[in-house]
Amino acid sequence: MSMKVIQVPIDNVLLGAVTRLAKVRRLTRAALIREACQRYLERIEEEELDRKYVEGYRRKPESASVGKLGERMAKEVWPKEDWNESW
Repeated sequence: MSMKVIQVPIDNVLLGAVTRLAKVRRLTRAALIREACQRYLERIEEEELDRKYVEGYRRKPESASVGKLGERMAKEVWPKEDWNESW
């Protein structure tokens, strides 16, 4: 994997927090920042997928019968104590 070196201005408080956490996790600051960026990008991607999922159901909601079928199927898999009786 090819890596590029970049410069990013960062305030002293944030730099201190990054330095301390990197030491605790036994990482370099660069490795910690790379990991943080990767996790942030993954979270943004997950949020976008969630948004698209919700948008899809708003455009074309499932019928009540499909929801009831899903509930019955789930009850066969999960133990009864996991279900809220108000369902």
